[in-house]
Amino acid sequence: MFGGVFDSAAIDKKIAEKEAAAAAPDFWNDPKQAEKVLTHIRQLKNRVEPWRALIRQQDDVEAMYALAEESGTAEDEAEVAALYGAAKAQFDHLNILQLLSGEVDAHDAFLSIHAGAGGTEAEDWAQMLSRMYTRWAERHDFAVTVVDTLEAEGGIKSVTLQVHGEYVYGYLKGEAGIHRLVRISPFDSNARRHTSFSSVYVFPVLDDSIEVDIRPEDLRVDTYRAGGKGGQHVNKTESAVRFTHLPTGIVVACQTERSQLMNRATAMSMLKARLYEYYRGQREKENEKFNGEKKDISWGNQIRSYVFQPYTLVKDHRTKYESGNIQAVMDGDIDEFIHAYLIAHWKGLPMDGGDDTTL
Repeated sequence: MFGGVFDSAAIDKKIAEKEAAAAAPDFWNDPKQAEKVLTHIRQLKNRVEPWRALIRQQDDVEAMYALAEESGTAEDEAEVAALYGAAKAQFDHLNILQLLSGEVDAHDAFLSIHAGAGGTEAEDWAQMLSRMYTRWAERHDFAVTVVDTLEAEGGIKSVTLQVHGEYVYGYLKGEAGIHRLVRISPFDSNARRHTSFSSVYVFPVLDDSIEVDIRPEDLRVDTYRAGGKGGQHVNKTESAVRFTHLPTGIVVACQTERSQLMNRATAMSMLKARLYEYYRGQREKENEKFNGEKKDISWGNQIRSYVFQPYTLVKDHRTKYESGNIQAVMDGDIDEFIHAYLIAHWKGLPMDGGDDTTL
C-alpha cells in the first residue's frame, strides 16, 4: 500500500554498531561522548520503529478492508477510510523525516528575525513572524527560548529565538530568507496598503562533535547593560554580551540571562552556528543557498509573500506552494510550506525566490 525510502537493514546495522560500542567496559570513561552515542541510538530507533508500526498499521487496514468488502456496511467502510487516512498521514510524516539526513538536521536551531524596509510597519511584521514561529514550535511540542531581542515602538527591530527539539534545524532551514507582508496598515490613518519586509536567518545549534575554530584575536567582545522594561536587576549590571567576529563581520548578542557567563556561553554557541554556515557555504561553493543573508531586506528578494488585502494568500515563490488560510499560517500552520521546500530541495528543483507579479 505504501512505498517510501525506508531502509530498515541499514539503520538496524547502525544501531547494532552503536549498541556494541555502548557495551564496551570503558564506555562511560568519557560521559559526554557516551551521552552522544546513546542519543544517536535513540534517534536511530525513533526513525525505524515508527516505520515498523506503520507496516503493522497497514496490515490492520488491509484486514479491515477485507471485512468491509464482506459486510458491505457503511460503518465498516467509514472505519476503513479513517484507518487509511491515519496511516497515510503517518506515512507522509515519516517520508518527510527521511529527507532530514544532513549533518546537523537533527540539531536545535537559532532563528533570527530582522525588520527591514517599512519602518514601524516592518517592526510589527517582525513581531508577527516571531509569533508565527513560536506557535509553530508549540504545535510540535518544541521549546522556545528568546536569546536576544531589540524592541521598537512598532514591535521589534530584531529577535533571536533558540528552538529546542529533534530535527528542528532540518525543518526550519528552508525558512531562511526575506518574508514580505502586504496589508492595510494599522499605523496609517489613511488606511492605505503597505508592503513590508523582514528577514529570517536559521542556524544549527552545534555540539562538541562539530569543531569551529575561533581564534581569540579574531574576536571582539563587548558587554553592556541589558535592555528591558525595568526590574531590580535590568540595566544595573553589564550582563549582556556581544561578540563580533572580525574576519567575517558576523555579530551575535545575548542579553536574556542575569549572568554574564551564561550570556557569553549562549552567544558563543550562536557565533559557532553562524560560522559553521558561513564556512560550509564557502567550502561547498554553493553560496546561492545562503543568499538570504546577503540580499537587501526589500522588494524583489522575498522567498514568501503574505497578502492580507485585497485578498488573503500566502505564497512561497520558490516552491509555488500557496495557502489562502492566512490566519492559520500566522498561527503557526506552516508545515506544508516546510514540506514543499524539503521535497523540492531533495528533488533538486530550481527554487529561485524574488518578485512575483501575481501578488
